[in-house]
Amino acid sequence: MIEIERKTMIISTILVLAILSGIALMTYVNANGLTNDTSTTANVTSSNYRGIYNNTTGPFFGRRGFGGRCGGLGGPITVSQEYKDNVINITESDSDVQTLLAEGYNITGVRPIITTSVGADGIVTMKATTAIVSLQKDTAGRALVWVNVEQAKVTRIEILTITVIEKA
Repeated sequence: MIEIERKTMIISTILVLAILSGIALMTYVNANGLTNDTSTTANVTSSNYRGIYNNTTGPFFGRRGFGGRCGGLGGPITVSQEYKDNVINITESDSDVQTLLAEGYNITGVRPIITTSVGADGIVTMKATTAIVSLQKDTAGRALVWVNVEQAKVTRIEILTITVIEKA
């Protein structure tokens, strides 16, 4: 009898640890912008992008949830060419982005940030009011540009550079 309870306890502990590890891994992946988005090529006309699910009420998943894979919302999100063009036009009109483009950066992707809200009546509303535009310069430079679509302005730019020192 005690042997069965001990085995059950061990199995339960392993199961709980596996679940917590999975949650921690998904949180880490989303916090670091690591998604399975394969649309980061020079072609920004592809119609399928994984949006970022902005779950502001999730107790375990932080601000960004599961990157579009939360609560049955999985699968690719089809983004209209008009939306992408609008976001790119707003991005290109910013003076700091114009400087980056003049330095050799290219736009490589547009990812909408989708906010989801549930009203008092239970109606769920999803809206992409913000987007992140990816820029890349050769293999050493990347930039992320946050665009507020409703206000038609760039709100944040992150420039990431990589320095490689080859030693023989």
